[in-house]
Amino acid sequence: MDNEKLWNSNYNKVMVTNFCLYFAFYITMPLLPLYLSEHFGATKDTIGLVLAGYTITALLIRPFSGYMVDSFNRKKVLLLCLSANCLFMGSYLIAGSLFLFTLFRTLHGGPFGACTVANSTVAIDVLPSSRRNEGIGFYGLSNNIATAIAPSIGIFIYQQTGCFEWLFWIAFAVSVIGLIADAKVDVPIKEIVKNKSKVSLDRFLLTRGWMIGINVVLVGLCYGVLSNYLAIYGKEMLGITNGTGTYFLILSSGLIASRLLGNRTLKKGLITHNCGLGLLLSTLGYGLFVFCQNSVGYYISALLIGLGNGHLWPAFQNMMIGVAHHNERGTANSTLLTSWDLGIGIGVLVGGFVAEHIDYHHAFLAMFASHSIAAMLFYTKTKGFFRERKLSEEQC
Repeated sequence: MDNEKLWNSNYNKVMVTNFCLYFAFYITMPLLPLYLSEHFGATKDTIGLVLAGYTITALLIRPFSGYMVDSFNRKKVLLLCLSANCLFMGSYLIAGSLFLFTLFRTLHGGPFGACTVANSTVAIDVLPSSRRNEGIGFYGLSNNIATAIAPSIGIFIYQQTGCFEWLFWIAFAVSVIGLIADAKVDVPIKEIVKNKSKVSLDRFLLTRGWMIGINVVLVGLCYGVLSNYLAIYGKEMLGITNGTGTYFLILSSGLIASRLLGNRTLKKGLITHNCGLGLLLSTLGYGLFVFCQNSVGYYISALLIGLGNGHLWPAFQNMMIGVAHHNERGTANSTLLTSWDLGIGIGVLVGGFVAEHIDYHHAFLAMFASHSIAAMLFYTKTKGFFRERKLSEEQC
């Protein structure tokens, strides 16, 4: 039946918007440190603070954006967030000082964080309930592909033109395309359940999914260590000086491949199976990275971590949505993303602290330990937690 169609026009438009959102962000990201250094003379410490502001604002706004998406008209909230995202994307073109750029960059984290919550919630709304598990899995492909190709495209354009402004214009134009695509989405009208109780934690975070959130924090911690200290570790410990880009390209390829393969089992409702498999593959990858200190172990670990994360992320998202009522989908998505961001933030701090006082090898040992704990927690607690609290399709 047509109403059970996965690739319906509304879902396709939301996918385009998600791709545009992440492409516009990642096309400039690898070159921003160079831009700040060359144009404003920013030091390394200052560059770190400028870039961190964006992440902190996105982390802070997500719980509130989930509440907004659940409490007001979702499409209007989404279009408002996307419009603000476009404005801030364009603001980089007029930032004539380091102060202005820092201000715009920090504030930009707000609409970006809200957009990721609102758009993923609308994606769930336009999916038929019978195809939801599968659709959530494919949804992540759009940002996986964007993050895989955007940095390389950005670097290529800069090498050919030597002009940062070109990248900012492209990012702005792509953001506008995403806004236009979502403006044409027909979002099902759902009754907004007004919560008249006093403001409490469950208005902003899905407390029904707290165990799932803890599991995601532990996994996010690992990626926080890996993504921030990979280049330094590879150079100092393995003598690999130019392998970071290749590493993440292999990792992204694994993500995309596992998303495509994993949707077969998601379609059958085997959510915990996918999550468990993903955790085992990723744990093996992190272990190989730590204990096989050569280029072979280095690059194979990228593939295993990519394959694992591609399985576990859509599974965790399906689990969080599965324990949420339909009027809590925004809160569920924001809780998942907040847990991931919190984990990454902890990973950056833990990795830096351990590396400073011991060495990078022990920082990555801590990463492997965290992922091993995440896998054990899933099989001993989270798996049963989800099955006990899972709601029926009519309820969620």
